[in-house]
Amino acid sequence: MDSTTILQCLKKHGQLLDSEIAAKTGISLTQVRFSLTDLSQRGEISQCSVTRFNKGKPIEGFLCRIAGYIPPPAAGRKPAQKS
Repeated sequence: MDSTTILQCLKKHGQLLDSEIAAKTGISLTQVRFSLTDLSQRGEISQCSVTRFNKGKPIEGFLCRIAGYIPPPAAGRKPAQKS
């Protein structure tokens, strides 16, 4: 259940930190990290460890995205092809 919810969240929002996934889904951070590890081992997501600084305070987490997922092109006009 949690894995499916996390995958849907990543498809909807794109690349997210584990803490952002927890906030958006309402799943505890511990459970999100456990599910992310499982999804990564199955090759469904790509994840890497990151350290971000918020007002000089380091915050460590995992940055995740769907493995091999290419989002659809944005709506609107596209530049013309050059000949």
